Formats: sequence, C-alpha cells, structure tokens
Amino acid sequence: MRAARLIRMALLVQSSPGLTADALARELDVSRRTVIRDAQALQEAGVPIRSERGRAGGYRLAPGHRTRLTTLHPTEAETLYLSGLPTALRDLGLSDAADTARLKLSATLLPSLRAAAESSVRRFHLDAPAWFREPSTPELLPELARAVWADRTVELDYARPGRDGAPPRTVTRLLEPYGLVLKAGVWYVVGRIPAERPGGDGGDGGDGGNDGNDGEGGSAGDGAWRTYRVDRVTALAPAPGAGEPFVRDPSFDLAAHWQAHAAGFARALLRTTVTVRLTGRGLRRLPAVADPAGVAVALASGSATAPDAAGRVTLDLPVESKDVAFGQLTGLGADVEVLAPAGLRARFREHARALAAVYGDQR
Repeated sequence: MRAARLIRMALLVQSSPGLTADALARELDVSRRTVIRDAQALQEAGVPIRSERGRAGGYRLAPGHRTRLTTLHPTEAETLYLSGLPTALRDLGLSDAADTARLKLSATLLPSLRAAAESSVRRFHLDAPAWFREPSTPELLPELARAVWADRTVELDYARPGRDGAPPRTVTRLLEPYGLVLKAGVWYVVGRIPAERPGGDGGDGGDGGNDGNDGEGGSAGDGAWRTYRVDRVTALAPAPGAGEPFVRDPSFDLAAHWQAHAAGFARALLRTTVTVRLTGRGLRRLPAVADPAGVAVALASGSATAPDAAGRVTLDLPVESKDVAFGQLTGLGADVEVLAPAGLRARFREHARALAAVYGDQR
C-alpha cells in the first residue's frame, strides 16, 4: 500500500512541480506529516525530490530528472479499459477517438498487459441507462459537448415542462457550459449564467432556481449555476457577441458540484404536496412507486400519523406534480386514499368509477 502511494507521489511531483505538502496530502488522502515522511523515503530510495520554501516553493524533482516508475501493473491496465462508458462516448461523438486511443494503448503494452486489459472488457460492462427506459441521444448533445470543450458561451432554447397539465413553454437562456453529466441514462449540462450578457434575456429570475426537472443551483441572476436536461434543449447557437472563450472558474470541480447539489436538485423537483392515507402494505410499497426522495422527506418530516384502528397511516407526500402523483399512486390501488388536494382526490374518484364500470358485475 505504501509502495503504491510513494510511486503516485513521485509521479504527482513530476507532473505538477511545486505541489505543497498540504496539496499532496489532499491528493493522496494522508496527513501532512505522512507526506513529509514519504518524501524522505523517496530521497533514501534515490529519487531526488526536494522541498523548496517561499511563494513559488513546494516539492520538485531535481532539474532534468524524470522517474521511470511508469510501467503499468496488470490491474492498472485492466482499469484503464473500464474508465469510460461506451454509450456515453458514442453519445458525445467520441467513440472513434476512444477506439483509436485504446488501439494506441494496446500497441504500447507488453503482451501480458495487453491480455490483461482485453480480459477486463470481457468481464465488465458499464451500462448507464436506467431499466425500462429506451436510451436516446439528444440531437444537440455533440454540439453542446464541443461548446463545453471550447469554453464557449451558448444561447439555447429550452422547453420548460408545464406544471399540472400545463403545456411546456420555450425560453431562451445564455449559459457558460462547464460540464456534462450522465445520470441514469439522462444527459444534463451544468453551467453558469454569464456575468455580462450582451443582449441577454434579463436573467433566470423567472425560474426561481429551477426549470421544473432542470435548472438547479444558486440564486437567480448573473453568476448563478444552472442544470438543464439536454434532451429539452431545442436549439443551440453561439451567444451573440461571444468571440473569445469564457474564463472558467479554476476552482470549479464538476464531480464535487454534482455530488453536493444532486440531492437538493432531486428535492427541488418535488414542488407539490399530496396528503395520503396508506395501509401497511401501501406504506411498504410506496418507495417502489413514488419518488424515493419524496418518500424520504415525508417519513423524516414527522407528518406521518400513528396507525389508526385499521392500521392505516396518513402522511404528506412531496411529489413533482399532481399529474405525476396520479400516475404513481394509482399503482397502489386500494392501498392508498388521496385526501388532498381536492382536485386530485376527485380525479381518483372518477378513476375508481371508471374501473368499476369496466370490472363491475355485469351478470
């Protein structure tokens, strides 16, 4: 374990001269004291690593020295072939480039390592899309990916979903696209509203930080972060007057941003609350039909009552919309009774009458 860490430390210092002890500690997930001890161990092993003080200091290798610790272990070669999702690369228009890179990598590996790498492909397959959903590639995804690579501000037309049966409406947004995320087979673009937007649309104030299933993060206005579903982008063009690439925030970490905001993003979708009465079986089955985030909020909020004489529990369930709630809760049949809102309860009443007309005793 320590040997692998020492090799990684030497390679980090070689590739990024000037890393401080604190920076190396974060990269290696160890303490600062461990970094200092590891540097001493590398020096004793003949690696000319040294620590320099001052503003431009940090750990460096002696001038002209490069480590020879670049030979791949079989497990490392296997891992390289698992580092990308084939469907994601295809969606981004990068499958040919990825295939070429793999061929070049295979050509440089020793025969034993080449066999190890190829064996991983036969043993593991990473399937991103969710079950029971036909994966589809958004038409504008490759063009949006090129904008992400080039740090190019874009103007996009976006179909905001309507609420509770209302039709969607198209809005125009200016966005600095920082990255793309594939979540359960759905592509999202994460970006920031430009601080200065020539000919802009007056901001995202009307979204309130959300675009239905999209557009999370930050307060409305310049510099706010947004997340949009790529399959709802209907048109894409360079932003008016945007010649030079936007200046990317060097502190932005896409993976960390997504991890920090994903849970809040999922909860932000749940903008309607319905009051339901559930049997014991209905309560057990609820996570299978409703949004797990909504169920978790309902159970943690303290709104659930104690079971009544018939064993039924009443709780307030956050849902995306009344339409979504109707589609989800009908799956529970007679194990759920909708108490509020009144319009949704009336809809279930009509649904029950329709079922009774189909399945009633017709003898």
